Amino acid sequence: MIEVAKAMQHSGRISGATKLIGLIGSPVQNSGSPKIHNAVFEHLGLDYAYIAFDVDNDRLEDTVRGMAAMGFLGYNVTTPCKTFVLPFLDEVSEAAEIMGAVNTVVIQDGRSLGDNADGAAFMRNLVLNGVDIRGKKITVMGAGGAGSALVTQAALDGVAEIDIFNRKDEFFTGAEELIERLKDHSPCKVVLYDLEDEEQLRTSIDDSMLLVNATSVGTPEVPGCLVSQDMLHKDLIMADVVYVPRDTQFVELGHANGNKVIDGSGMFMQQAAIGERLWIGREMPLDYVKDTFFPTTQNPLIDLLKS
Repeated sequence: MIEVAKAMQHSGRISGATKLIGLIGSPVQNSGSPKIHNAVFEHLGLDYAYIAFDVDNDRLEDTVRGMAAMGFLGYNVTTPCKTFVLPFLDEVSEAAEIMGAVNTVVIQDGRSLGDNADGAAFMRNLVLNGVDIRGKKITVMGAGGAGSALVTQAALDGVAEIDIFNRKDEFFTGAEELIERLKDHSPCKVVLYDLEDEEQLRTSIDDSMLLVNATSVGTPEVPGCLVSQDMLHKDLIMADVVYVPRDTQFVELGHANGNKVIDGSGMFMQQAAIGERLWIGREMPLDYVKDTFFPTTQNPLIDLLKS
């Protein structure tokens, strides 16, 4: 429990009664979740602590059992454990089962209950930005964890058509399986294409109300943008799931073209808020989080993660 010891050294508010919430996955060193959740707990004067644990799939079963045994309230699950954690949980939500991935676990009476907040967070953030995609067509670039989650939730929430674009890798195969599962739960028409097919991507964007970047392109590790300005139409709404940096090349391109653009910070905050609601039954003070970590397009979370 080295991570717990470190947390105690750096926080005077840890007590013998402190309730614990965690993050498991690997790597977790650069996650913004501990910074944000612990800042919120301190801001509200709550005796909770959010601690990250570097856990790979080989230790996953023992970790799930151990966190329940030690009385954790719950935890987030990140790469590479989102899919592999399912067999070790006592129950999973319908959406998480369809997605085949869990990113939020609540522990109640020793039972571990899995859910996936990414899709709900994405849809909620659209609503808060005045965007209603029910009955519409959208195009999603990326079929990994975030992409599959938001596609599933969008289909369940009444989106009419979704075109997914992904390179032909393991996520492409996973998306094919996801589409088959969705057929039993939603009338939404979901079609999968190769991301290398630029002409089809252009056609899909032309027919869509919303274009989503659900890939890692735009992060500091994978800079760049998957679309060009001539592929956009003026009525297109653009949404990014990347939140560090907030002002990605995708976001900048949309602004330069005059499109309505939604950056990834809102989805990230909504995902965190869903977790806190499930774990402690309190609403996260989103205005405080936004003012502290996302006050402008210049993202202070980057500097905080380095501290």
